[in-house]
Amino acid sequence: KRQVIIENDSNTAALAESLCGAGRGYNPAFYMNMGSGVGGGLVIDGKIYHGDTPGEVEFGHLRLNSDGTTVEDQCSGWAVDQAIREAVTTNPDCPLGQIIGDKTGGEAKYLAEALAQDDTVAQDILSSVTRNLAFALSHVTHLIHPQVIILGGGLSMVGVPLRKSIEEQLPQFLMKIFGNGPEIK
Repeated sequence: KRQVIIENDSNTAALAESLCGAGRGYNPAFYMNMGSGVGGGLVIDGKIYHGDTPGEVEFGHLRLNSDGTTVEDQCSGWAVDQAIREAVTTNPDCPLGQIIGDKTGGEAKYLAEALAQDDTVAQDILSSVTRNLAFALSHVTHLIHPQVIILGGGLSMVGVPLRKSIEEQLPQFLMKIFGNGPEIK
């Protein structure tokens, strides 16, 4: 007999990163999945933290304001795709608009290329997304204070500009005692 365990994708990624990846050697480790949606996972002492039923680390459902706007509403791949579509409609000649051309769907995958060309439209979109992420991650930091925050999922492929922008913006939302916050990988 083989035991089969069904687990949430963000939890599984959090555990894998904690045991074998960017979170190895850190405890606790918080993982944020930024794909079509936004998910989260927390690993403490080498185990996935589930909380009480029906609890999970539902990072994407954290509220960014009292109106009910969530992290997922503003920072998911689909939300970034929408922001890009709106931006290139009003700025079709910007590098991001030129890169995308007539393509529809998955616009966020072109963000890194436009950022590499110093596109101000792409920079504005990144800044808005990372400000919201930094604000939400300040809540994670204040509540859990993980040693590391790991960025994963398709949107994390933006790479260094995404990570650096979060690192730069996170401290403004933290109590001074937390300094610059956890390491972000």
